[in-house]
Order: sequence, then structure tokens, then C-alpha cells
Amino acid sequence: MTAIAEQQNPIDSAAGNDMANALRLLAADAVQRANSGHPGMPMGMADVATVLFSRFLKFNPADPGWQDRDRFVLSAGHGSMLIYSLLHLTGYEDMSLDELRNFRQLGSKTAGHPEYGHAPGIETTTGPLGQGITTAVGMALAERMLHARFGDDLVDHYTYALAGDGCLMEGISQEAISLAGHLRLSKLIVLWDDNSISIDGPTDLSTSDDQLLRFKASNWDVQSVDGHDQEAIAGAIENARKTDRPSLIACRSIIGFGAPNKAGTADTHGAPLGDDEIAASREQLDWPHAPFDIPETIREQWAAAGHRSHADYEAWQERLASAGDRDEFLRMTAGELPAGWQEQLASLKQAFAEEAPTLATRKASGQVLSVLTAAVPEMIGGSADLSGSVNTRTEQTTPISADDFSGRYVHYGVREHAMAAVMNGMALHGGFVPYGGTFLVFADYMRAAMRLSSLMGQRVVYVLTHDSIGLGEDGPTHQPVETLATLRALPNFRVYRPADAVETAECWALALQDDTGPSGVVLSRQGLPTLRREHTPDNVCARGAYLLAEADGDRQVTLLATGSEVTVALAARDKLQDEGIGAAVVSMPCWELFDEQDSDYQASVLGPGTVRVAVEAAVRLGWDRYLGEHGRFVGMNSFGASAPAADLYEHFGITAAAVADAARAGLHEKNS
Repeated sequence: MTAIAEQQNPIDSAAGNDMANALRLLAADAVQRANSGHPGMPMGMADVATVLFSRFLKFNPADPGWQDRDRFVLSAGHGSMLIYSLLHLTGYEDMSLDELRNFRQLGSKTAGHPEYGHAPGIETTTGPLGQGITTAVGMALAERMLHARFGDDLVDHYTYALAGDGCLMEGISQEAISLAGHLRLSKLIVLWDDNSISIDGPTDLSTSDDQLLRFKASNWDVQSVDGHDQEAIAGAIENARKTDRPSLIACRSIIGFGAPNKAGTADTHGAPLGDDEIAASREQLDWPHAPFDIPETIREQWAAAGHRSHADYEAWQERLASAGDRDEFLRMTAGELPAGWQEQLASLKQAFAEEAPTLATRKASGQVLSVLTAAVPEMIGGSADLSGSVNTRTEQTTPISADDFSGRYVHYGVREHAMAAVMNGMALHGGFVPYGGTFLVFADYMRAAMRLSSLMGQRVVYVLTHDSIGLGEDGPTHQPVETLATLRALPNFRVYRPADAVETAECWALALQDDTGPSGVVLSRQGLPTLRREHTPDNVCARGAYLLAEADGDRQVTLLATGSEVTVALAARDKLQDEGIGAAVVSMPCWELFDEQDSDYQASVLGPGTVRVAVEAAVRLGWDRYLGEHGRFVGMNSFGASAPAADLYEHFGITAAAVADAARAGLHEKNS
């Protein structure tokens, strides 16, 4: 580990000012060229960013994925030109000057807000305020957990987040700072752009919080500095790196610093400065250079900042080469699952089929997780204060604490939104596969972070139990009649709703091996019988939907169902078959996978020319694309109620008799 003093590499004040002004004018020029964007924050925080990137941040533009790099999260994502300018000037090959000129244009890497995957050096997608700081908590937590396994030689880095007033207003920020303070994540440093300006105007229009006391109350180290005094900023960061708690550095700044007529006002927040104001800014900042023109001397200074960590990088590579656990470290951080986990899960799946238990799928999921967490050591569990209900904790996942990060379970507390964003941060950091549980209805609390999981394509597994009116007596506040539809509407998000223990095992396998995006495993509270009692080594759920029970004779009706309602569909089939009506049952655990199948397979499952009836203890939205001309739906068209589960299914007409009636009505209509 290199000492702080060796990392600082101080630069003289004139050079530091020039480097910061380069950031300011690049931001102002790019926003002006695009006629869209937010110049104020980059101009105001240019001094802070200059100090961080030139003296402290450990990174390597030639190897942006270096695992032991410091993470920098621009939580105030509207100020995206700040990070784009930093990446360009420090030598990230993909961030050319042309990309800066194409700010906010179609196909550019310089989107309006930083988008993960668009260019190296962008650690996470930000823009929805509060997400960045919370994702940074996840990164800092992952660093400590990975450090507990591999030690200082391989894992020893910081997470820095630049947050604005808006980030701290969002409710998720309180969840984040509370959890980070509780866990004493000492390698997390938040740089607060304390400019007292929001889009509407001064922040005192809407808040009078004492943020310093707020962070102190959550067990953070707190400092306040002049955000335009580079030496004071450097001293504060150095102090923050010595504390045993997470750190907040309040950087008192002037939004739009350098703009003589607009600085310190909301006018610089979300609109171009205008040609006249930019010209005046150039004069005030003594910057006699054309737009996007950076003098060579200043480029060299920024290039030196980009090379500053080279010695650390080389030393780390040497330590990695000789590390006894090198292969395991590389496997985990590459996101490659260990050998043998599928075979172990297959054994459990076979046992489910042979023993045919009547089991709530949440409990079946707990048994699956016991096998998976034993076989896949990078799986990190957690729940939002519902461990016993969602069955996410196993014998292998002992809790972490501020004094011991060697465990594999996070008690997130009643912080669903933070749980989701923290899991995003853990996945982005690398080394772990996070999963976390709560009730399905509370996905609404996590929505913004779940959307970012999808947008960034991160392998995060959401364990969502108590999935319908079947949870019973807790009543309509806890019965998620509309939630399945809203999750299915998320692009790049796979919703799995297994019908029994066997399907639960298969759905978990699919979620675990999918490294292209998040999954929601949706599980019942009530016990469900095992429907597939003949073991097959193939993962039948992998095609999203399949024929569970074919019709006896010609198929006239196809009954479609998910989860607990597959049992209802099977009972309805029996009624129809007794009447001589050929009926098949299709289990549809994952619509998204089914929609990816070829048209021939889809047709074979849905039954061309048959009357299709869907049954699901949820609203109809989304089902019509499978139902066809004479299709029917049996489900919910209202909120639920408080009563035992069996009574609720009868009351709301989600019964075998109702499904059979719907099939007869469809056949009558078709034949009329």
C-alpha cells in the first residue's frame, strides 16, 4: 500500500487553477454546442475534481477495469460534462475531443447523464438523484468484503462520490448514509457540492436541513471546506482517508464559478450559458483559448495525472502474479461462476421431483439457496428486515458487521430502496453476485434502482415473496395485484414466477447464470403441490413457457397460468376433460424468455386455433398478447382484501370452476 503522501503529488496553484479552468470551459463549450445540458455543477466543482484526480484517485486509463482502482461516482449525474472532461484529459482513449463536441447527440458516448457501458471510466449510470451515492455505498461495501477474502495485497481502494444538494434531499440518501455509517465504511468519501442552489432557485425554498449534523448523527466523519481552495480540499481528503468512518466533505462552492453574471444562480444549473456569458467567463478566468482548445502545457499536466498511479498499478500486478489465490480472485472478479454448481442444484431438483413436497415456493427458494450459496461463494444475500419470511439467509451466509466483513449476508434494515441500489453497487464493483429479498409489493419502493439494474445490465437477483392475494390476512396493502405487470414492463428485466419447487430450482438456475441483466424471482407464501414429478435433467423453464399437461384428444382449450395459479389451471383442465373438452395446461414462469423463442415453438405451446384462458392472481395487463381472438382472463380487477388465502381465491373468483366457465364461454363465442 502506497502512503498518502506519496500519492498526493502536489502541483503548484497556478497549474491547478489552469487544470480546473480547462474543465470549466470544456463543460461550458460542450453544453453551448449542444444547446442543452448543465454547465453549473462542472464549473463549480472543477477545483474539487482537479484535486481528486490529480492527487488522490488511483486509476489507470490504459487499463480502466483494473480491479484495485478507486471508484469515482458522479452522483450528481446532470453534471456529466465534468466526468467526460476528466476522462478525456486524463487519457481515456475512448473519450476523444470529438465525443465532447458531440455531447448529448445520438450515438455519442457523452450522453446527457453518465451511462454505464458507454465508455470506460463511467462506473455507474447516474442521473436519478440519490442513486449514485447509494450505489457508491454498495461499491464501498464490496471493497471491504472482497478485502476480507483477499487482503491488502489485492484489494485496497477507495470509493469517492460527488453528490449535490438534490442527492441529499432524496429519501434514498438517508437510507444510504444510515447503512454506511452503521457499517463504518471508512473507505467511502462523499464530496458534497454545497452550493445551495437547485433548479427552482435557492435550496432554502424547500429545505433547511443541517446536513453536517445529519451525517454526524449517522456516524460519519464530517468536514467543511472552501470548494475553490485546492489546498484546503486536498487537506480534507487526506484527513478523510485517515478516519475509521465514512466521510462527508462539504465543499462550499459557487455554481457556475467563473461566469460573471450567472455564477451562484439557478440560471447556470440546467441551461447553456449563452455565447456572451461564455465569452465573459473566458475573460474572467483568463482563458484566451478557442472552444475545445486546451493548451499543450495544460494537457501535459492532466496527462501526468492520468499516469500518476502507474507505479501502484505495476506493483499490484506483481502482487497478483504471485498471489496464491490468484485464480479464485480472477474468477470472481470476472463474474465467472465456479464449476459444479449446476450438478449440485440438479440433485436438489431431482429430490423435489421424487419427494413431491407441498411447499411454498418461498421455502423451496430457501432450500435452493442453501445449495447455491454452498456451491457459489460469491453469492451475497440479504433482506430488508424480512429474513425469516423471504428465506434468503442460509447456513453459509453469516451476517457481515462493521467489525467483520468476512460474512455473506447483509441486514439492510427497512431500507428497500437502498438495498436495491447497494446491490447494484456490489455488482458493478465486481467479485460478487448479490441477491436480496422483500415482499413483492415493496418492489415499488425499489423501482428506481431496479430500473437502473436493468438499464446497466447487472446481475442482481431480487427475491420477491408473498406474491399475490395468496398471502392472505395481511390484506390489500400487502397484496401486489398490479406489481407483476409493472415488473414485466421493465426492459431487460426477467420475471420468474415458478409454480412449484421444481420450477423454483430451474428459475434460480436461470437467474444465476444470466449475466446480462437482473431477475425477479417471484414466490408464494402459501404451500403449493409439486406438479412435475418426473425428473428431467433439462431446464424446462429455460424456454419461458412449456406444455405441462397436454389435452386428452384434440386440444380445444389452452389454459395459461403462472405460479400458484398453475394448480388452479390443472384442476380446471380436469373439469373440462370430464366434459369431453380437450384442454391443455401451459406453465409460463417467464414471459420474457418465452417471447425470445421462435414462432414455431410459441405456436406449439399456445395451441393455434384453441380458445385460450389465462389465470393469474393479478391484473390482466399484458396477458392479451397471448390470448387470441376468443381468449378470456381470470384474475384480479381490483385490490385484494384481508382474509385467509382460500377464502380470497373463492371471493375473487380465481377458481377451477371460474376458469372452466371462461373456457366454455370462449368456445361458445368461437362456435357461434
